[in-house]
Amino acid sequence: MHIHEYQAKRLLSAYGVPTPEGRLAATPGEAEQAARDLPGPVWVVKAQIHAGGRGKAGGVKVCRSPEEAREAAASLLGARLVTPQTGPDGERVNAVWIEQGTASARECYLAVALDRASQCLTVMASPGGGMDIEAVAASSPERVFTARLDGGHYLWPFQARNLLEGWGLESGPARELASLVRRLAALAAEKDMTQLEVNPLALSEGGGFVALDAKMNFDDSALKRHPDIAALRDREEGDPLERAAAEKGLTYVRLGGSIGTLVNGAGLAMATMDAIKQAGAEPANFLDAGGGASEETVAAG
Repeated sequence: MHIHEYQAKRLLSAYGVPTPEGRLAATPGEAEQAARDLPGPVWVVKAQIHAGGRGKAGGVKVCRSPEEAREAAASLLGARLVTPQTGPDGERVNAVWIEQGTASARECYLAVALDRASQCLTVMASPGGGMDIEAVAASSPERVFTARLDGGHYLWPFQARNLLEGWGLESGPARELASLVRRLAALAAEKDMTQLEVNPLALSEGGGFVALDAKMNFDDSALKRHPDIAALRDREEGDPLERAAAEKGLTYVRLGGSIGTLVNGAGLAMATMDAIKQAGAEPANFLDAGGGASEETVAAG
């Protein structure tokens, strides 16, 4: 399950991770009023969709007056934002997040993600963050440092310190960042996340780290343990067919081909897709009705 940036930032704040003050707006007028209520002189208007890459797609706008914030919100609300993570149809923007601008002296990257190979959560950290983190990972992988959580759920203090070796931080910021890394690891483990990404994490000109953006994904199978997280689901987000399938208990993913599949069992479904591709065609979807599919489940599929 995905959640929006504004929801993720509220979770970060609850775990002592600093974030810029912000307001949610569903209309241009609300966006203008939010900017008037927040400290200036710069505000950032950010489209709220379940996808990364918003900055490069025009979904993040820097404004220097409340009137500019209103105009930025008007251009985003109701529009379909297309990013590398949305697919060609994009996602509709139903709300924007208005937050005070932060002057940063440096931007870095922190994430906690499920490493399926090692079957545990892994922390990833890089002194280079921002929109080009993918390029950093591809061209300079030695600048991305990793550490596995002990037992899959705990990061030791020495591990957090080791992640920051060679970053050139002074002792004060280094201690603060090491503590912040451990709080992120604890949050990801306690809430059964599959991904927690803070990019960028800014070292502000006034000192101290601030999470300027946040992305969180949760293990659907663990939501029964976290009703507070399940309540954050935005049912208007995502593909309508995938939402309809989930309501019927089906595992469905829309793809770009022309051959529809309806299979009972995930392994057989993947093998069926492989067979379609080997024959020179493309599957239109992945649909697993489950190994014990009933007549009703197959009809729904």
